[in-house]
Amino acid sequence: MNHLIESVRSGGRHMTILGVISIILGIFALMAPGIAGLSVAVLLGLVVLAAGVVRMLWAFRSDGVWSFALGSLTFLCGVALLANPLFASGVLAVVLAAYFILDGVFEIGAGFGSTGPGRGWLVFAGVISILLGAMIWAQFPWSGAWAMGILLGIKLFLVGLVMIAGGSTVRAVAMG
Repeated sequence: MNHLIESVRSGGRHMTILGVISIILGIFALMAPGIAGLSVAVLLGLVVLAAGVVRMLWAFRSDGVWSFALGSLTFLCGVALLANPLFASGVLAVVLAAYFILDGVFEIGAGFGSTGPGRGWLVFAGVISILLGAMIWAQFPWSGAWAMGILLGIKLFLVGLVMIAGGSTVRAVAMG
């Protein structure tokens, strides 16, 4: 039983540490929003490029012409995203707007469904997420890398607050 309690406490500590890291990353993104937004766009390009390479390599093992064609298309999309990070930030703005809105809806639902002391923060973070998504969408296509960096920084900061509150709750419950 003591092992289980210590495991729960440890999980709460880890959640709190991750929350602090999220807040720090959010502050960095807010301090340099253009760099943060373009960095995310470049990272997206690298991930898509790598996915294309993996898919093309897999096509050689599976003898799939369509798999190779899809891998080539994915690779070319990655190249396009890396060649024009502003285009990538536009694509990311649309995806991020949708994510923030959906994330906000689910956070609000989770907050109202929760009975813990951090539920108010969860609902607050959900409302802010929806507002951030709406702001990105309303400013598109002018919502470039700087806007995404600012909004991402705010979101990271709020997620950090929620994680710290959750970690504190988990530790309090484990202590009895």
